[in-house]
This record gives sequence, structure tokens and C-alpha cells, in this order.
Amino acid sequence: MTGTGVEAGAQAARARALAVLRIRSRALAVALLPAAVAVILLAGAVGDRLEGPVWDAARWVLTPFAVLVLLAAAGIALVVARARPAMSPTVAVTEEAAPDLYRMVRDLADRLDVPAPSAIALTPDCDSWLEDRTHPAHAPPPAEEHRDIAGAGKQAHRRHPVAPVLVIGSPFLWWMRVAELRAVLAPVIAGTGPSAHPDIAAARRFVRGLDAAVAVASEPRRDPVSRAVLAGVGWVARLLLRSCRVHAAELERGVAAAAAERAQAVDYGLRIVAQEQVGLAYAGWDRLLTRVALPAWRMGRWPSRLDAGVVAALTELSRRDRLAEGFASRLGERPACDLLEEPGTVDEAASLLAARLFHGGPAGPGPAWSPVDWSEYPDEVVDRKWRLDAARLHRVLDAMGVRPATGPTAPATVAPTLSRVLDHLTDTGPAWTAGSTGATGPAAGSAGPGPDTAPSEAAGPPPGRPEPLDDEDLAGTTGPSATLAARISAELAREEAAPSPAAPSPASPSPTPDPAALWDDRALPLFPLQPPRTARELLADHLTAMVCCAAMDTAGATPGLDWLDGPTLLIDGERTADLAPKVLTLIEDGDATPLRVWLSQLGIRPEKPVRLG
Repeated sequence: MTGTGVEAGAQAARARALAVLRIRSRALAVALLPAAVAVILLAGAVGDRLEGPVWDAARWVLTPFAVLVLLAAAGIALVVARARPAMSPTVAVTEEAAPDLYRMVRDLADRLDVPAPSAIALTPDCDSWLEDRTHPAHAPPPAEEHRDIAGAGKQAHRRHPVAPVLVIGSPFLWWMRVAELRAVLAPVIAGTGPSAHPDIAAARRFVRGLDAAVAVASEPRRDPVSRAVLAGVGWVARLLLRSCRVHAAELERGVAAAAAERAQAVDYGLRIVAQEQVGLAYAGWDRLLTRVALPAWRMGRWPSRLDAGVVAALTELSRRDRLAEGFASRLGERPACDLLEEPGTVDEAASLLAARLFHGGPAGPGPAWSPVDWSEYPDEVVDRKWRLDAARLHRVLDAMGVRPATGPTAPATVAPTLSRVLDHLTDTGPAWTAGSTGATGPAAGSAGPGPDTAPSEAAGPPPGRPEPLDDEDLAGTTGPSATLAARISAELAREEAAPSPAAPSPASPSPTPDPAALWDDRALPLFPLQPPRTARELLADHLTAMVCCAAMDTAGATPGLDWLDGPTLLIDGERTADLAPKVLTLIEDGDATPLRVWLSQLGIRPEKPVRLG
């Protein structure tokens, strides 16, 4: 099954592969050239042809130099050959765990007339690709074990190269229907055809080896000798990579063009609809991670059914957004996750891996890193998050020496109340400006540190720690707001820096992700979702949490989960969506009137004590 476009793309890829291999050959020739000249000089001396002091001096100089060049070239070649290429962290899916999925992939490969992938793995992202894992460090199984998967059963007596692994985005399996997944995977699987060409495979191995050698040379080392040696290896590897860069990029473009052209005849009409689902799945996945999963991860809990949550989030989106109408009707068709024998187990493994990649969580569950089900999310995450933030807010106010709320409705005890926070942030003075020193001293109107407050706690961050205060971030806020925001940021930094003995080590082995996944997890998270929260954002989060705690304890409100916006406050079963502007008005202008009116309309009593976490 070939065509003009397929042949054109494949020929372009092969031409670029040969260009990469020529660069490899030239590098080898440069390394061998001094040795070749030295051999000629030595042979001339044996044959009494190249004699005299000049030729003797050339032999004495060039022979040791040639030996050094050969040793250096052998060392560089050894590093390139043995360096472990980067491998994507994935969750392995065996054929026993997904026979229908493997059968569908084999059928696609047969229709495309290409080798089937050697294995299937899942990634917690909205993408799919082929990944070569034939390097000895990746410990691939023998080729014979994959002959049924790779379509080589007719010639079982012959050894065949192991085909690349098919990596599928796990959100696709839960949101897409079987036919849509098949259409999306067709051009990906078609790429195994060009990958099997010897020249293309050799060129890719060479480029991956150089890239891995650069990574090895970049690792920090204390030994000055090894640093110097690897610096030379890294310089040579980078030079060769720069020489191969254009050819390698064009090689991959040619392979992609050939694969896309070959897949045109497979479910072409459905591929257009399936690509729309790819974009929709990405939008829902991104929103689920940033709005729903991230608050749980920050508390040491990880939602164990993230992929199932994608379906709920996108279904909610289709209900709200007219542009998404009609997508929900697809849910009556067979979902692609039915191709798995135990979807829940796979979803849990992918959810744990997502927490590691996007947040840097530990490799396995533990007392300080436990899974949470969606039905438990409002109570185990939302309620607990709000009460912990409210407790931190009052601890900071205590350290600042802020008095309890005053007035005829103030409680007689020192129990934490929302009124105390509102009274402290209500400001009638000038706004805080960049360069002001008011944000690092006691708040305006406060009584100073209490008798039981340690001086270091009242003064802000400990010595040696920079003040977590961003002038641009806090510009335009009131003095009390800026001070409180800086103190909350410092308190949270201290809590995050404190070691947690109950949490498992991030580098500990995980029983659920791919046991053969060899990837560097010392720089987790590999793909952080958001930059660290600013002091203004932290103050807004803590003030919102205090308002929600007061609503739950005095007005019968309940915590809830919004699939698109994350934690939400429910009053009489309806979510409240107009709290944020009133909180910002208090922080930026020191005006609590809009928030007090909102509280009064909903029957929330700010003077009543609240239960903290």
C-alpha cells in the first residue's frame, strides 16, 4: 500500500538519514586520519623509503598524537554508545491487560502494511507518539516475544528488529470512542514503516546517542579529571549535534509526511471529527489538572481517577457551552477505555504518574500522600483545604499581635472569627506602593507582638531567608493587606520547607508505573503546571477560605466540586460565583462593605466563631 506522497516522504527521510550517517562517517574519518598518516610514516620507515631527520621527527610526533586521538575517539564512541537515551515516563499496558486494544493496533498495522508497535504504554497527557526503546539500558524483551504483536508470526524462526513502543495519551482512552481513537492512532502507527528502514533507524540511534552523551557530560561531578574529560566529550557531542540538527529535523518531517499520507485511506472521514475531540480533550485535561487536581496535590492527596474526571469535566463543558453541543451524545457509543480489562487500575496508575510529572509527588501512596475518590473530594480536599488555610491565616494574625474583633456583636472569647480578619484589613489610609517599608513591619493599627509571641515569628521570615515580597505584585494594595500577604507567604514557605517523615521518598520505586521506565526524577516536577503563587494570590486564597468556613459554620453552606473550576461553595445546593471580586476589593481598597453586604444577603454571620483545620 504505497502512493506518490508516501514514497516522496519516505525518500526525503532516507536522504536526510544518509546525510546524518555521512556526518558520522566524516567524524570517524577525522578520528582515523592521524592514525592513517602515522601508519604510512611507519611503513615508509620499514621500507627504507621515508628516511631522514624530518621524517623521523614526524614519526615521533605524529604516532603518539594518533594514539591519543584514537583513545579519545574510542572514549567518545563508548560514551555515546553506552549513554542512556531519554525515555518518557509511562504506564506499561501489557497485552493481557488490554487484548482488545492490542488487537485494534495490530489490525491497523495490517491495513497500513507496516510493522505493529512492539508494546503499548500510556502517558498522562493529550498526545500520542512512537518511542524507540531498543537501547540496552531500556532492557527490551527479546524480539521473539513480540512476534505476535509485531505481525512476525509467519516467520517465527527469524529474528526481527524490535519495533518502537506506541505511547497513547490516557485522556484519549476515556474521552474518545473506539472508532475515534482508531482514527487518531492511524497516522501514528503508520510511522512504524519508515522507522523500520535501516538507514533511518541508524540515523536516529546516532542522534539519540549524541543527545544522551550531552546529558551525561552535563551531570555535575566533583572529580576534576572526570569533569575535564566529560567536558571534552560534551563539546564533541554538541558539535556533531549542531551538524546533524537540520538533517535530523527534516528526517522527522519526512517520516511524519509519509505516515500521514499512508494513513489517508484509513478512517479518513472520521479523523476530522477525532481531531476535534483531541482539542477538546486537551482543554478539559488542562482545566482538570490546574483547577481540580492541583489543590488536592498541594494537600498531599492525589485524585485516583483523573481520566474519569476528564469525561465529567468535558460533559459539564458540553452542557454549558453551546459550541460543544452534540459532543455529549457521543457518550452513548463504546468508550475506548473498554479496550482495557481493568480501566480503574490503569487510571489509578496514570493518575499517580500525572501527580509526579506535574506536581512532583512521591512515587507511591503513603500516610502523607494518599489517593482520594471523587465522591470524597468535597469533604477530604475542599473542606480540609479551606480550614487549613483559615487556621494559617489566624496563626499569622496571632503572630502579628492583631486583636480580636471589637464591637457590640463581637464574641466574648478569643475564638477565630471572620470579623477579626475584616476589621484588620479595613483600611482608611493610603495604599501600599512599591518600595514601601510598611509591608515588613507590624500592621497599621495592630498592638504589636503579643507576650507569648517569639520575636522571630513577629519579625517575619527567619534570618537568611529573603522576604517573600514582590513590589509589583503587591503594588496597589493597602498596607495591612501587603503586610499580611507577606507574612502568609513566609509562613507557607516555612511549612513547605519542613521535612515530612511520613511522606515516601520521591525517588522510591513505584509499583504502578512502568517498571522499566528509566528517567531522571531528581528534578520533579518535570512539567510544572503553574508558577509559584504570588503573595497577593495567597492572601486572596486564605481570605476566601475564611469566608467559606464562616459560610459552612454559620449559614449551612457545603463544600462542592465544580469539574471546570475546582473547589466551590454551595449554598442551598447552588454554587456561588460572585465572591472573588468582593475579596479583591477588600485587599486592594481596604473596603469591606461589598463583602459585608454579600455576607448579610446570604445569612453568613462573620462575628460567629468558626472551626479551623
